Amino acid sequence: MTQPEGTARTVGAVHAAPVFMDTNATIDKVVGFVEQADREGIDLLVFPETFVPGYPYWIECYAPLQQVAANVEYTDASIEVPGPEIERVQAACARAGVEVILGISERLSGTRTCFNSQVFIDADGTLLGVHRKLQPTYVERIVWAQGGGATLSVFDSRSGRVGGLACWEHTMNLARQALIEQAQQIHAAAWPALSTMAGFETVADAQIEAMMKTHALTAQVFVVCASSPVDETCLSWMQEHLGEQSFVTAGGGWSAVVHPFNSLLGGPHTGPEEKLVSATIDFSDVRVVKAWVDSKGHYARPEVLRLGVDRKPLWHDERQAEPDQAPSYARIHSLATHEIPVALPQGAARPAPQQWDASAEQEITS
Repeated sequence: MTQPEGTARTVGAVHAAPVFMDTNATIDKVVGFVEQADREGIDLLVFPETFVPGYPYWIECYAPLQQVAANVEYTDASIEVPGPEIERVQAACARAGVEVILGISERLSGTRTCFNSQVFIDADGTLLGVHRKLQPTYVERIVWAQGGGATLSVFDSRSGRVGGLACWEHTMNLARQALIEQAQQIHAAAWPALSTMAGFETVADAQIEAMMKTHALTAQVFVVCASSPVDETCLSWMQEHLGEQSFVTAGGGWSAVVHPFNSLLGGPHTGPEEKLVSATIDFSDVRVVKAWVDSKGHYARPEVLRLGVDRKPLWHDERQAEPDQAPSYARIHSLATHEIPVALPQGAARPAPQQWDASAEQEITS
């Protein structure tokens, strides 16, 4: 639900490494962090990018033909949604009363195709939905397929209107705007340890901080940014399976909680020490920020600017034609509207969302 002014929540970013390429052990670790969040009074917990089964750093380090066996094993370690691994996390959320946004490598049911995904689970264990990364970056395209507009959504949860993006999706300004137009209140940002990669050592953390603060201010949302450092389980796995490499080192990660006016409420925390970076957020603060800038209100300028998002299902499990057979997350009502870009005549008022399809048809046929 949309949280009213004066409502406070405690949110946390998981700054931790998975048990690399060990799906079941990493799910155990996820459940442990959910239980820790309950003990520490944290209402919402954000996990790093592809925490399950870990980020495949070898794609940055070895020639493509050397990676084939590793990529096959990575697909094996990826998980389906819904599925038994996610059900374990749902049960933990329900027991603890903690909401979770979990980064996973998601395997498309009935295929060997994977996505870089974020799974949204409410505090009562309800599976709210999944966001699939729209554009895998650089060599990530070897591992993950492209997500579509059907999963570019904001969800109603106990903590508020929550949505998320992974890594350099934050450079996609229109993707961020799509979340803004859905009245996002809390943003879950998932990252790997970019600063451990050759060429990024001195710039990665600055890039992440800049993007997190940009979205916090331009969307007037609280940003929870979670990153996973590289640990020895990751480096040892790559050495054992692929050989020596010098492009990725241990440590890294940048985790924080960012206020809409860009102050840091929690963190930033970097490096190998694992912790929950937490802070209390107060939605009444947004009243003051929106007195200056309201991106869904007076700063939207709908008579001048308009965003179109194609929310048609891209992959077979996103179709809702047969709801009784669709995955549970596809049956959850998404508050996103179906949007089609329309060129408005000069001086014309912006049509209501339910009119956009008709407007588009009129534009095309006139």
